[in-house]
Amino acid sequence: MNDMTPIAKVQTTLKDWETDQEVRWCPGCGDYAILKAVQRTLPEIGADPSNTVFVSGIGCSSRFPYYIESYGFHTIHGRAPAVATGIKLANPELDVWLVTGDGDGMSIGGNHTMHLLRRNLNCQIMLFNNEIYGLTKGQYSPTSREGTSSPSTPMGSVDHPASPCAFALGSGARFIARGFDVSKELPGVLKAAHAHKGAAFIEIFQNCIVYNKDRFEDFAAPKGAEQSQLWLKDGEPMLFGSEKSGGIKGIALDVAALTLKVVDVAVGADGTPDWQAAGVIVHNVRNKAVAHMLVEMPFGPFPMALGVIFDDPRPTYEDAVLGQDSRAREGKAADLGKLLAKGQTWTVGAPVSDPA
Repeated sequence: MNDMTPIAKVQTTLKDWETDQEVRWCPGCGDYAILKAVQRTLPEIGADPSNTVFVSGIGCSSRFPYYIESYGFHTIHGRAPAVATGIKLANPELDVWLVTGDGDGMSIGGNHTMHLLRRNLNCQIMLFNNEIYGLTKGQYSPTSREGTSSPSTPMGSVDHPASPCAFALGSGARFIARGFDVSKELPGVLKAAHAHKGAAFIEIFQNCIVYNKDRFEDFAAPKGAEQSQLWLKDGEPMLFGSEKSGGIKGIALDVAALTLKVVDVAVGADGTPDWQAAGVIVHNVRNKAVAHMLVEMPFGPFPMALGVIFDDPRPTYEDAVLGQDSRAREGKAADLGKLLAKGQTWTVGAPVSDPA
């Protein structure tokens, strides 16, 4: 089968993706919800357990391969992207998913994550962001907010946090999306990532019930969600809110400052929001400049940008590598003896006897 041949879809159920292993995270951990979202998504995309590989690094999220009935690798800290690259080059037909965290993927593994994204390996990268090191007992992580109190920062972190999506965009990623653990929209985000051919980066906000409880309640809680969440859809205006929750609002471009701004949207006599009069932007997943603005929007003045933020495919890394290999083989026959004899060689004969 070559890369142009579509992989046959198979019919499975959620149960087919559950293993016989006891799922063990802290009670109430957001990882449980993410696991179920993934297990619901896999049958819907027609994934084949015998053709699917989950690769993880180190951290709470990295227990994932034990709980998915497919092939899996629990690798070393931060190196899941390197292992996934080897898997994909060895067998490009495999459907590869990476599971990492804000510590595993953005700290010790930041370098490996960057290179996987810039190379554009065809895989899905799920980065669980709980803004803390959970497995090692609550130290602050690269994404922890300033002022975060933890065992390693008892007086509050003074570090400015990293933005995973901004990092991914800066690394050359061609697909960026966001979701959160208990969102009903998460399976749809995962489907969109899987449909993208190339490196698809999904930041998933995840509640750490023990060391960073309810960190994302300001936008993830059901109450007030209409005003705090901006779910982006390609070709649709960036609207959020409702008349019952403080009014309909939208995201517009401040042309003078070249930044985004929140605007109020009036409702016409027919009950339809007059978003065009308010200057609301229509989401275009191929607009990288606006994507940068969306992932950098400060929460509070702005809602949290969720869903598919950027999606602009380009040729994948494995296509380029395997294509180059194919061209190198053209018109050549495999000859190990000839290869070994190439260059400077010599033959060792029988020893010459000493005439003395």
